[in-house]
Amino acid sequence: MSLDRPDSWRYPSLVAHRCGGTLAPENTLAGLTLAVRHHVGMVEFDAKLSADNVPFLLHDDDVDRTSNGRGAAVTMSYSEIAALDAGSWFAAEFAQERMPTLESVARRCIELGLCANVEIKPCAGRDEVTGELVARAVARLWKDAPVPPLLSSFSEEALAAAQTSAPALPRGLLFGKLPHDWLARVKRLDCVSVHFEHTPIGREQVESIRSEGLRTLAYTVNDASRARTLRAWGVDAICTDRIDTVT
Repeated sequence: MSLDRPDSWRYPSLVAHRCGGTLAPENTLAGLTLAVRHHVGMVEFDAKLSADNVPFLLHDDDVDRTSNGRGAAVTMSYSEIAALDAGSWFAAEFAQERMPTLESVARRCIELGLCANVEIKPCAGRDEVTGELVARAVARLWKDAPVPPLLSSFSEEALAAAQTSAPALPRGLLFGKLPHDWLARVKRLDCVSVHFEHTPIGREQVESIRSEGLRTLAYTVNDASRARTLRAWGVDAICTDRIDTVT
């Protein structure tokens, strides 16, 4: 996919990390509501598969940190996952918040007018099937949305499978520190954007990415001054936990 397509990048410059940043339990519907309340136009969240191949939201490989459950997500059916309390760990007011399906998140994003960055987050050994099924679901669930979700992943195998199953969806490759061969890897997956951890990045690297006709997304930028600097360098989107202070 090339940036000479007029519709290839229509995303807001501020993105709420894991739905609502630090204001809500991560990867929950509650976070979407808070993103809108803070006038954020785009949310990022992590999508993976349950044991019965239902796409749902969770960052970690296990459910321990963000729910009252225990165990690897890959061993659990979605009905088991849906029974867990994914909010009380964060605050009592979010008790009984669930790990939502991708379908319910799509419905709410469309209702609220939110753009989405769907990070494909496969459990170990499930890269290809996760990329395929998440991308296929995204294409179906957002088929009538005015702006298609932006798919991203650290897993090149997952992103390649997404490219095959839903080639029309825009893709961005995620990096921690930008590797020397970043351009070849991005081109191999026909990405429209490069997503990077902001701490080690410099102006010259941002300019190098943009000189190739690619867009940029920096994560996770929680300092307003740093966000201003990155924007001055030409970074297109800032992903933040602090949707209350970074604008």
